[in-house]
Amino acid sequence: MLQPKFGAVFALGMLAVLGGRSAADTSVSDEGAALTIRIENVSKAGGCVRVAIYDRTTYEGHDQSPLADATIDATAPETVLTLPRLRPGEYAVKMYQDIHRSGAFATSRLGLPEEPFGFSNDARPLLDQPSFDAAKFRLSRGANVITVHLHDVL
Repeated sequence: MLQPKFGAVFALGMLAVLGGRSAADTSVSDEGAALTIRIENVSKAGGCVRVAIYDRTTYEGHDQSPLADATIDATAPETVLTLPRLRPGEYAVKMYQDIHRSGAFATSRLGLPEEPFGFSNDARPLLDQPSFDAAKFRLSRGANVITVHLHDVL
């Protein structure tokens, strides 16, 4: 289910938890917060974009299940995704463009990313995924919009 780590370096395997899902799974709330994610720098190579949302307790590590996730067809240069009915709070987003629709984040033999990836706040990884604090954002009641830029290489 999870991709192997790059030895002790940057592990994007945490994104592989999205592999088996194709529709938005969201935490339902009567208080209602909607999150629109503008995903920029989407490759023309196609495929789909797999997005996962975590809170502080589910973000760390690479075996945690997201609180909400979705898969959407990749449209270059920007793909827009809206997740309705989330609970207000602090979250972080992890995503990648699954060019071959394999359901797993592709890496080279050296463990380097072979597919575009991104994190909320455009947090950049250093040997591993960025910290929750680097990627977190506040989701308020009503409509919320964030932008994430996909990156091809570290």
